[in-house]
Amino acid sequence: MRTKLVVFIIVVGLGIVGTFGWLGYQLFTTGFSAKTEPHAIEVFLARQIRHLAVPIEKRNAQNPIPLSSDVMKESLAHFADHCAQCHGNDGRGQTPIGKNVYPKAPDLRLPDTQSMSDGELFWVIHNGIRFTAMPAWGEGDIDKDLDSWKLVHFIRHLPQLTSEELDQMKGLNPKTKKDLEEEAAFDQFLQGNDAAAARTESGHHH
Repeated sequence: MRTKLVVFIIVVGLGIVGTFGWLGYQLFTTGFSAKTEPHAIEVFLARQIRHLAVPIEKRNAQNPIPLSSDVMKESLAHFADHCAQCHGNDGRGQTPIGKNVYPKAPDLRLPDTQSMSDGELFWVIHNGIRFTAMPAWGEGDIDKDLDSWKLVHFIRHLPQLTSEELDQMKGLNPKTKKDLEEEAAFDQFLQGNDAAAARTESGHHH
């Protein structure tokens, strides 16, 4: 029995050393470029670590916010204003930031995210994830962070997002400098200031 235990420990140890050795070799050959695609083993280990990093009592926590139309409306606006820059309004992560960070922003509609418990989703939103582009959005006492719980409802809704909701979210996304300049030019045009509008447009194209 003791011999079998020793053999088991040796095999597990060699497996761990081999895995980290392989990951080290991959980092040595590819460097730390954010453009590199994570390997399957790296993805698996990262997900296991993420799962274990959430305390059991928090992992099993139920969403204390009842789902309602008002909650969905509020969380939709919150997601569009705070999360869509990386994750996209549809949650696919196909944005300039989402596609070029490491690891890339996940498609929140897929089982890898949707299979997480409400408690796990809340924990990730509130605390963020180290060594990724996911920041900690929660402020203050974790037990009073109701906004993150509301976002959990919206993440659950992403696979059923409608075209009308997507159109609504576009109007709620943060405006870029280009958007603000175009709005200013349009306002000046409506006020009859064609020359100022033309100068704004001309300056924008240079």
